[in-house]
Formats: sequence, structure tokens, C-alpha cells
Amino acid sequence: MTGLRLYDTATRSLRPFEPLEPGKVGIYLCGATVQSPPHVGHVRSQLVFDVLRRWLVHRGYDVTFVRNVTDIDDKILRKGAEQGVPWWQVAAANERAFEWAYDVLGCLPPSVTPRATGHVTQMVELMDRLVERGAAYAASGDVYFSVGAYPAYGSLSGQRLDDVQPAADAEVETFKRDPRDFTLWKAAKPGEPSWPTPWGRGRPGWHLECSAMAEAYLGPEFDIHGGGFDLVFPHHENEIAQSRAAGDGFARYWLHNGWVTTAGEKMSKSLGNFLLVSEVVKRVRPIALRYYLVSAHYRSHIEYSEEALAEAAVSFARIEGFVERAVERLGDPAGEGRLPDAFVAAMDDDLGVPAALAVLHDSLREANKLLESGSDEELTLALGSLRAMLSVLGVDPLDPVWRRQGSEGDDGLRRAVAALVESALAQRQDARARKDFAAADAVRDRLLAAGVAVEDTPQGPRWSLAPATDRS
Repeated sequence: MTGLRLYDTATRSLRPFEPLEPGKVGIYLCGATVQSPPHVGHVRSQLVFDVLRRWLVHRGYDVTFVRNVTDIDDKILRKGAEQGVPWWQVAAANERAFEWAYDVLGCLPPSVTPRATGHVTQMVELMDRLVERGAAYAASGDVYFSVGAYPAYGSLSGQRLDDVQPAADAEVETFKRDPRDFTLWKAAKPGEPSWPTPWGRGRPGWHLECSAMAEAYLGPEFDIHGGGFDLVFPHHENEIAQSRAAGDGFARYWLHNGWVTTAGEKMSKSLGNFLLVSEVVKRVRPIALRYYLVSAHYRSHIEYSEEALAEAAVSFARIEGFVERAVERLGDPAGEGRLPDAFVAAMDDDLGVPAALAVLHDSLREANKLLESGSDEELTLALGSLRAMLSVLGVDPLDPVWRRQGSEGDDGLRRAVAALVESALAQRQDARARKDFAAADAVRDRLLAAGVAVEDTPQGPRWSLAPATDRS
């Protein structure tokens, strides 16, 4: 457990990972603000930290993984008003959409999923500590954090306190003592949800909830805080300030993932350049979408394109094809294989997934040779090693999660397609037996045009759904 190094945003350096408590790791990931359904950019952060969690578990750690839900927010209130429905109905529907997206992309469920509305008591207690220490103050029902009371403000993002712009997080700025101060609590407004506090009824500001919930489930100091680069400032900067000003050590490592971009711009609802997960998985299998999104280094931006997604699907299909052929020969093996040392070294180097995938594909080339000339023992070892690597990335096609997805809802369609394809293959075999190879090739070409690839093996023809780029 000594080799893992992670890039810490706070120190701008690769640091050896040393958990607060030996053998255990606490992770807090900023989850969704559920004002709308998830697009591809939304889910990347969850996939990145799902891989981190899997790697830590493989390294022998007991991981507590906390991912919050922001279910009260200005945007949620506006969406409810626009749609003519209660705000909580908007939040609940979109929370279900996010959970579905996480599940369909094979993410492990978090240890706990706290909601902001369920932790107002913890938020009030945190504000009370801050007010008592002189780091926060109440004004006309609002509660503000005093940025000047925390001299280290700006250390995460690298901003000098004198250069920090006014916090644009309140409709009325006149109650602030310093325009840079940020809102912890918003006074109640007519028609809006509110909760009682010593300073009057109101609702939480965005930053307060994460500090309160992280402490509730991971304690005053914990190992890793994660999220997208867009959260470094002001959200994570403000979390550090309010938690440490209250006396908590808070996160020891800060990890941030890159965005999914289109035409160089971050994928977002406001720009209108987003792609809903529910729509993308109609064009490509969820396991292939996950493979595409985890293939890049987590700190790199991914420039989304249908062509790149199709290429990733073809690449994964080659991996999956080997696994299927090996299982046909060996049966469905149980147990986990050994990870190559080079794969381990790549993952220990700040989750170097691109380098780890290079090891995987090198192993795949050697494993394919064993299908032709290797012994069953050699092939079993190769299959086990490949599946161990795929499992770390969450894309082992034999994992029950993916097998279950492959069997839900479309059994009748699969049986119908299989029957039609098998009938066409029987015609092709009859043509080959008559040495009418032109007719046999015509059957194969028609199947390929329909999206079915045919491969001739010593055991007979095998068919599979072909990636779109392979069809002609």
C-alpha cells in the first residue's frame, strides 16, 4: 500500500498517498445539483472517482465513499416555478435520473448519499461555531462567512485575497460587511421552503452543505475530497475556509477531474452543448460509453465526438471478443487473476489509466495468440489477468452488472434476432457446402450491412453485433 501517488490540487504536486487511518480511506465527492437530468459531462466525475475507489479497494483499503445530493438550490426553485410544480418534485425526479445514469454506467453505489435538506441541523451547528469564532455574522436573516477572518483564503485556487472578486451569491449585497463575503444561509422569502435557525427562518447556501455533510459522515478531518475543476473556485475554496475557520482539518487531499467538452467548450446546460446520458446510451452500449469516458487521464479534458466514441466502442469490442472466445473454450472462470506489474505502476502513478490501458492492450495481443496455440492453463491465466484489469476500470463484460443489463427488457428481441441470424448462417453454410462462395459471401455482406459481423472459427461461424464504423 505504499506506492500510490495522487495529484493534490492544494499543493499542486504529486503526493504519496498516506491515509489518516491505516487501512481506511474516506472520500467525499461533490454530487449533483438536481435541477435537470444528467448529461455526459455530469457523470464523468462519478466515473473517475468510481475508478479511484475500485483501485483503493484493490489495494486493500476499506473505503467509505460519500456522494451528496444538492436538492435545494436557486436553480431548482426556478425550475419548479417554470414547470408549475413543487420544487421538491423537480429535485426528486432528477435525483432518480442521476441514480439511473450512475447505475447504467456500472458505478458502485456510495456508502451513503446525503441530501442537503436532510442535514439542516448539522449546517446550523456549523454556522453557530463560525459565528461564535467571529468568522461569520448574521444580517437581516442572512448569515455570511467573513472572508477576511480566514487569512489563508484563496490557497486552493491560487488566488490572492486582495484579488478575489465580490461573491455574487446574494440578491441583495448591502447586508455584507465585505463584498467578498459569501452566503452561508439565505433568509426566507415568500413562497420558498425554509427551516428555523437562531437567526430566523431560511435555507442553506450552496457551500455550507458540503462542509456539514462531510463532517457528519467522515469526521472533522478525512482523506480525499473530489469534484470537477469547475468547483475549485469558489465552491471548494469556500468549503475549506468555512470548515477550517470552524476548527476542522477537513480534506487532506484535493482531487479534481477535467471536463467533457464539445468544440472546446465545457459541456453544460447553459451553453446548450450537452448530450443526455439517456439519449447517448440508445446509440452505444453503456459499457462502451463508460470505457470511453474512463480511458483518458482523469485530469485531462475529453473532447467529445461521435467518432471518438465509436472508435472506443470498436476498441472495447476487441477486448470483449477475446473474453467471449476464451470463455467459450474454457467455460466461465471464477476468481480474480493477477494484475501485471506495469498496470499496477500505471494506476499507482496518479491513476494513469491511459498507460494502464496500453498494458491491457499489450496483454490482449498476447492473449489472442494463446487462443490459437496456447494451452488451456496459459489461456486461463491470461483471461484472469485481463479480467482483473478490466474490473479495476469497471468494464469487465462478465461482471453481473453488465450481464444483467444485457438480459433485461430485450430478451424477446434478442431471441428473434438470433433466430433470423442463425437462419441466414444456415443458408450461408449450405452455399459453402455447394462451393457457391459468391452466394455465401453475399449472405455475410447482407448481415454486415444489417449490423451483424460473422467470424469463421474452428467451431463454426460466430456472429456478433458489429460497431457502426465496421458496417459497409
